[in-house]
Order: sequence, then C-alpha cells, then structure tokens
Amino acid sequence: MQTSIVIADDHPLMLRGLTDFLTSKGYNILGSAEDGKNAYNLIVKLKPKIAILDIRMPYKTGLEIAEEVQKHNLPTKVILITFDKEEEIYDKALEFGVYGYILKEFAIEEIETCISHVENNKPYFSEEIANYLKHNSNKRPKELELLTKSELKIVTLISDSKTSQEIANELSISPRTVDKHRSNILSKLNLDNKPTSLFIWSTINKSFL
Repeated sequence: MQTSIVIADDHPLMLRGLTDFLTSKGYNILGSAEDGKNAYNLIVKLKPKIAILDIRMPYKTGLEIAEEVQKHNLPTKVILITFDKEEEIYDKALEFGVYGYILKEFAIEEIETCISHVENNKPYFSEEIANYLKHNSNKRPKELELLTKSELKIVTLISDSKTSQEIANELSISPRTVDKHRSNILSKLNLDNKPTSLFIWSTINKSFL
C-alpha cells in the first residue's frame, strides 16, 4: 500500500504542484491545507504516515506542528520544506524529531528520495543544508575526543545512512552491541534518543570523522 501523506503550504501553486506530482507518482494524498491550523487538524484526524509541511504558514508554523506531533506522540513523521538555512531553525527541527528537511527550490527533485528515506526510518535532508551548516561550523567538535575508536567507526557509518543491522554486519558484531554503542555515543555527545539526532549530527560533522 502506498504511503499516506498530508501536504500543507500557504503558497497555492507550491501546494498544487507537490500534490499533483506525488499523486501522479501513486502516493496516497489524504488531504492538503493552506495554513498550519488546518494542517495539524488533518494530521490528528487522518494520522497520515508522513506530513510534508512548509515551515512558514499562518496560524501554526511547520515547526510548531512538528512540536505538537512529538508532544502528543502522533505516529506521523514530519518533512519540512523551506527556504531557510538558519542554524537555529535547523536545531529546532532536530529537537522536534523532524525526519526530513528539504529546500523549496529542490522540493520536486528531492521529495521522492526524501519520502523513501523516511519510509525506511532514515532521516533525509537537502545536501545544500548540510553543506551550508558545515561551512558555518568549521571547528572540530570537542565531544569527538570523548568517543572511542569503535564509536567513531559507528558514527561514520551512521553518517553514511547505515542502519544498526547494516553496521552490525559490516563490523561483525550484533545489532544489540551497535545499539549499546549508540546509546553511549548519544550520552557522550549530549544528544537525545531520537532516530534523527545522531544521523544529523554525524552528517554535519562528517568531515571531522
């Protein structure tokens, strides 16, 4: 069965473009909205697998919706589309467990890749955003010194979008051992336990690994 999706954007052309494009690709579009309030109501009512949300919308922003989804433990995974590359907004997206973060100018090109990542519980975000954040943080994070060789190897594999099972196979250890390493890494890096946090951190700091 194709993934169920709700789409929200306050630009009617963008909304229609994305809706038509994804419908033509066979996705199950449950509903669409032009403001954050209606978008959130649709998510609560229809419980889509994925919500594709513009960050800046009237009544509720995409970030505020992501925060509500997380707070109320709703099963929907949030993908944000945005023109914003600000680190602060990006950090908030990370904090609210956002699964995808793509730039509007690449939305149509990247949305299918993004959805397929999210369907497999893998976060996805535009390379442009990662590159921008890397240029803005050229200092090697001090926390990396706290990691052991094995932990560094695991963080590197996480930055390559590898799952715990794939990492376990590659390092000839059990997935349980990988998960144990993961939780040690999270606590050393002072990150929360969301599936997206370590992936995003490792991608931004990939050049230092």
